[in-house]
Amino acid sequence: MPLKKGRSKKTISKNISELVKKFKKSGKIGTSKPKSKKKAIAQAIAISLKKAGKSRKRKKKSRR
Repeated sequence: MPLKKGRSKKTISKNISELVKKFKKSGKIGTSKPKSKKKAIAQAIAISLKKAGKSRKRKKKSRR
């Protein structure tokens, strides 16, 4: 099933869960094969946010 279009948190989270389910079933997300579930989830988040046209918020690192 293709990913849904939309920018809402609900749509993004549904897309993430759909990609993770696909990984659990086939061991692949698209054409890539992440080695662990953690990496698959990170990749699913990136794909879903890219589809929605949003960027991932990250913590700022302090320079010391």
